[in-house]
Amino acid sequence: MNIPKELSIVESAFMLNAFEIDILPGVRGDLDEPLASAPPGDLAPILLSLVERGWIEVCRVIPWTSPDGRSGFQPSTPLTREELPDALTDAGSWEYPESGDWIGHLTLTLTQEGRQIPW
Repeated sequence: MNIPKELSIVESAFMLNAFEIDILPGVRGDLDEPLASAPPGDLAPILLSLVERGWIEVCRVIPWTSPDGRSGFQPSTPLTREELPDALTDAGSWEYPESGDWIGHLTLTLTQEGRQIPW
């Protein structure tokens, strides 16, 4: 495993977001300006590098029903590498949904290897 001595502020924000299984816009809350309002084209390559290292997966939020019948949501299977560029360059992917419904929106999760990274 090739772990850098220290992750950048943006890499750490993505790792935190994935640890929390938060939707993608949540990463902006962990960044200071001007990064917090940086365009997707500035942030997506950093996220892709973490995906390529095998530390983070990008998924869509899907509905889930608990064993007792309560509704909720969970991450889907990870998007493929081919799907990621379009999904991450969509400006709407980086904004909280106005409806408050996260279903279909992007979320980040740590991989098994990513859970071992000190961030």
